[in-house]
Amino acid sequence: MSLEWEQVVVDAADPPLIGSWWARALGWVVVNAAEDEYEIRQHPDLLPGILFVPTREGKKGKNRLHFDFRPDDQETEVERLLDLGAVRADIGQEGEEPWVVLADPEGNEFCVLGPRWA
Repeated sequence: MSLEWEQVVVDAADPPLIGSWWARALGWVVVNAAEDEYEIRQHPDLLPGILFVPTREGKKGKNRLHFDFRPDDQETEVERLLDLGAVRADIGQEGEEPWVVLADPEGNEFCVLGPRWA
């Protein structure tokens, strides 16, 4: 069997707006800036990418799939993402968790993880 992971597809109210936000947040490059398909990748020739496509439906509830990121410095990265326009999100986390839940400008949750356990 031969499968290559091409991309993750994200429904978006405004694909160029949210796609460019994620490009800035991740430091990735834009490989397609069309209104109906806005794709970013870590490098132009490196897969997988993230493809943002338009939807008319609004977001309802917690995402069933989300991104987890593990930075070198969690606190610094959370502050940087908040400065870019992310917001803190409550998805029912209890007490002190080793991750911080944020949401992008369209409300899609993602986690900024703490240090990996030894």
